[in-house]
Amino acid sequence: MITTTKEGPLKRYGIKGGRKLSLGHYDPDDTGEYKKNDQGKAKAKAETAKLIARLDGLQERLYANATRSLLIVLQGMDTSGKDGTIKSVMSGVNPQGCKVVAFKTPSKDELSHDFLWRVHREVPPKGYIGIFNRSHYEDVLITRVHGWVSDKVVKRRFDQIKEFEELLTENGTAVLKFFLHISKKEQKERLEARIADPEKRWKWNSGDLEERKLWENYLTAFEDVISATSTDCAPWYIVPANRKWYRNLIVADRIVNVLEDMKIKTPSEPEGVDFTKLRIV
Repeated sequence: MITTTKEGPLKRYGIKGGRKLSLGHYDPDDTGEYKKNDQGKAKAKAETAKLIARLDGLQERLYANATRSLLIVLQGMDTSGKDGTIKSVMSGVNPQGCKVVAFKTPSKDELSHDFLWRVHREVPPKGYIGIFNRSHYEDVLITRVHGWVSDKVVKRRFDQIKEFEELLTENGTAVLKFFLHISKKEQKERLEARIADPEKRWKWNSGDLEERKLWENYLTAFEDVISATSTDCAPWYIVPANRKWYRNLIVADRIVNVLEDMKIKTPSEPEGVDFTKLRIV
């Protein structure tokens, strides 16, 4: 049974910031206490279903009270499962109180402002869950890997990002950040699956092959990002994502944990109404 508390077993994927990080020490094929077979998969899926059911009720309270909000950041290599995570974990959430934003190449207007300008506009308002499919971290990842900005600029942006996320948390927005960790071999298989399946070919982007050549550069960039920007108020979780069912379990567990920590109660009944005597005709 998964215990969704800060002391729960899935807390171990949380990262303490400020320390040198090596992603090589984290197994993307890890499944924790669940066996890598049909039985373990079924058990994990059953636990995830319970968490999603709890998430539904917690989100309803969040929306009804409109005093807090939650921002979920999803990052990872191409094919790491950002879309799949959203589809699976948020399947029980009322779309009315949830907003997904996918950050693409900045427009001319966005480039005329600071790099956080377009991001701040998309932060979820109180009562909402916001999901960033890629995020402000692209401005310290792809820009660095391709040499579009200097290391000096990147380090300055690390500090600006931490200050930005601290501002959000101080104003009632909890921040959860997930790095979906897959192996290079797993990425190869997922790219090949896109080629083989006509229903998946719409996802194909020839640029993914060029980015794959920079795999080690991206790993180094992610290591620096996670180490520099994982904080108590906005933690990073390194999620083993080779097994989609275990990835979904970890993400669902941590989301439920944060929402439960908010201790949001159902709003009070309207004053002056005696519901025991109320009759609808």
